[in-house]
Amino acid sequence: MKVVAILGPRQAGLVDRPDPRPREHIVVVKVLSAPLCTEYRLFLEGRVSENHGHEAAGEVIAVDKATRVKVGDRVLVQPQNACGRCALCVAGAHIHCQQQEDVLAITGSAAGTGTYAQLLLKGEHLLTPIPPDLSYDHAAMACCGLGPTFGAMELMHVDAFDTVLITGFGPVGLGGIINARSRGARVIGVDAHPYRAELARRLGAEAVVDPQAPDAVRHILDLTDGCGATACIEASGNSAAKNLLLEAAARTGRVALVGWNGHLDVNTITAKGLTVFGSWHYRQQEVLRLFEVIRRSRAAIDQLITHTFPMRQIQQAWELQASGNCGKVVLHPWE
Repeated sequence: MKVVAILGPRQAGLVDRPDPRPREHIVVVKVLSAPLCTEYRLFLEGRVSENHGHEAAGEVIAVDKATRVKVGDRVLVQPQNACGRCALCVAGAHIHCQQQEDVLAITGSAAGTGTYAQLLLKGEHLLTPIPPDLSYDHAAMACCGLGPTFGAMELMHVDAFDTVLITGFGPVGLGGIINARSRGARVIGVDAHPYRAELARRLGAEAVVDPQAPDAVRHILDLTDGCGATACIEASGNSAAKNLLLEAAARTGRVALVGWNGHLDVNTITAKGLTVFGSWHYRQQEVLRLFEVIRRSRAAIDQLITHTFPMRQIQQAWELQASGNCGKVVLHPWE
């Protein structure tokens, strides 16, 4: 099979690796949609490596003793390789599993754990059947495209009475607009990149504030009658953005941290009585609700997915991501 590899500083291409084999509950999935996420940063660093990617949708093509899925099933692939047996997994919080499986050791395969590849190994408990009316690309948005902010809004119980503030309009933050609008909530955003600010407006953000403006917080407060946003999502991973978010949050409001890195002003959290959530993903039992969001938001998702590439054009795809002039980018490994 073909697999994406970083070959040197800002150099990427495909390499040949042995086809993986199913074993016990671990099956082989033919990857038909592989959305890109943060791996482009490794490409920019030039960290020579393989085994990239953690989002995918595809078709089961080989099984051993699996009972939940069969050959021919169209499936969404959940990230990581959670055990499926611990208390966290049983509760649906597989993303926090502390007993990750070594699927290569279990199957005896040499490759097959990254989604930027033609074939993928995955435990059957981490595969969800895709509804027949959803395409592979749309279904794959139930990973990082919409997943982190969907989980955040579930935790914060966002509804039509909320004003949602989102800082950072990379693909995750942009997906947050779709999630918020599907619940009837109003959206205000913060981002300085012209392309992404404009895309955010097209997706339904009422206003996009430049964080570099000296009156950025005042602008957000003015848009909320001086009260601030009732539900806030930080999707940039930037310390300054996190603290801007706290300043613009309503008193006794809710804040969800989706972007990694950065620090928070604890005094502001305490003084304003904010409830803060860490949101990496969503519980597996919520995936059907997320599929319904996708089903009702097809036109918006077509705008969120701004570019698709054959996997052999990974160099161009990562260069595009690095420019910021894109929304969600998707690879098609078999084209």
